[in-house]
Amino acid sequence: MKGKLDERLAALREAADLADGRLDNKAVERARAVVAQAGERLGLGLESTVVALAGPTGAGKSRLFNALAGEDLAAVGRRRPTTDAGQAAVWGDGADPLLDWLQIPRRHRLAADGLDGLVLLDLPDFDSVESAHRLEVDRIVGLADLVAWVVEPQKYADAALHDRYLRPLASHGEAMAVVLNQADLLSPRDVDAWRADVGRLLAEDGVRGAPLLVVSAETGEGLDELRRLLAERVRARDAAVARLAADVDDAAEALGGACSDEGAPGVRSEDRRRLFTALEDAAGVPAVLRAVEAAHRRRGSLATGWPFVRWVSRLRPDPLRRLRLPETPRPEVRTSLPRPTDVQTAQVATGARGLADRAAEGLPEPWPRLVREAATARDAEVADRLDQAVSGADLHVSRPRWWSAASFLQKAFALAVLAGGLWLLVLAVLGFLHVDEVVPLPEAYGIPIPTWLLAGGALAGIALAFLARLVNGGGARRRARAASRSLRARVEEVGQELVVAPVEAELDVERRLCEALAKARRGGRRGR
Repeated sequence: MKGKLDERLAALREAADLADGRLDNKAVERARAVVAQAGERLGLGLESTVVALAGPTGAGKSRLFNALAGEDLAAVGRRRPTTDAGQAAVWGDGADPLLDWLQIPRRHRLAADGLDGLVLLDLPDFDSVESAHRLEVDRIVGLADLVAWVVEPQKYADAALHDRYLRPLASHGEAMAVVLNQADLLSPRDVDAWRADVGRLLAEDGVRGAPLLVVSAETGEGLDELRRLLAERVRARDAAVARLAADVDDAAEALGGACSDEGAPGVRSEDRRRLFTALEDAAGVPAVLRAVEAAHRRRGSLATGWPFVRWVSRLRPDPLRRLRLPETPRPEVRTSLPRPTDVQTAQVATGARGLADRAAEGLPEPWPRLVREAATARDAEVADRLDQAVSGADLHVSRPRWWSAASFLQKAFALAVLAGGLWLLVLAVLGFLHVDEVVPLPEAYGIPIPTWLLAGGALAGIALAFLARLVNGGGARRRARAASRSLRARVEEVGQELVVAPVEAELDVERRLCEALAKARRGGRRGR
């Protein structure tokens, strides 16, 4: 039983750590106090069982204390209150460290008579006019292994008892007993009615499993039954464990309001895609892809175009350089892409909140709020991180190898055109000077070679430029697609780090916390 309690305490400790800063501070501190108190109590051993006699003024607690001890240890009289501080009757040895922990200085050693290991406490009245007495009762009631509530025929239904103690401690039925004292003042029929009415009140309070005994400290009636109960609890050495188990239940129940029977649905793929699309738009991915495609076409034109007209392409600025987009991944470079517009920023925020809300759908508060805060906590970083994502992406703008061959051919064709043109020009000058007859003019198929050079070079160069333009167009589109994959991967990394991962981390905390609370509870329930 103790081993199981140790596991539950470890689970409650984990739950309290996870709940810190997320759930109600009082509930968290209560859970930590239970864990600390349990550690201290178990560390003192289970050889002794602490039973506290608590009750209102005039219930006869001190007289019952003396009757169980067999000696007049506590003062009994008409003056109220007669007990101003707790005192202990101890059967056996070894309880001093426990009493030190309980801060009970008044101790009476008794010979073992079947109750060896019992530490019986006589407490002040919980309804005393002295506030110090009430505080002392509250303190000991929170520490005792078993609390025996002593009541009498007139005050057994007192609201102070039921509202302040029995109802809040309803889950501690196994760590309580209700003793109906002064039975000698009633007839047997009235005693039966009294017992029945107290049972009804306990049921209304939600108290289950608490023994109900009728005694008379004055005549000794019922004391043997009470002694047997105490002896059984002392021999079993499980009263402290039962009390601490009930404390763990209460602490876990206080935190359990934040858990539902079903877990969170988690981040949905469509919400993730919607967020990433908004981030891509805010990062300027469409503009970058257009720039990649245009830059490849421009550079291809400069490398493979007809040399006599390719200079026109130089009049247009390079799209990538205009946007200061590095040709190799360099996240540290700041691009000249415009910052996200207000509309784009709003779309990203809407996507993040929508993802968070749907991921936490069905969870009780405060999880929807916490998950939403996690999704938007790093909004201020989004613009800069997107710019770094773009500059750190591989835009696939490397120069194709065939451009060099095409450029060589275009230069050769251009030289042929120049050679043919110059040759024809020389022939024209010689013809003007009437000396062209002395210069032989080679022909092929009846056409002068210079004409072949001029016309053939021009036609070949133009045809090559046209074919290269077609090929460059296809290459530009392929590079834009490759750049798109790289950019989207980089942008998704930003979305994953700034939005999705924090949301999933918060949902993981919720899952772990609720699993820990389920382990801490005796029933193993996840929710309330």
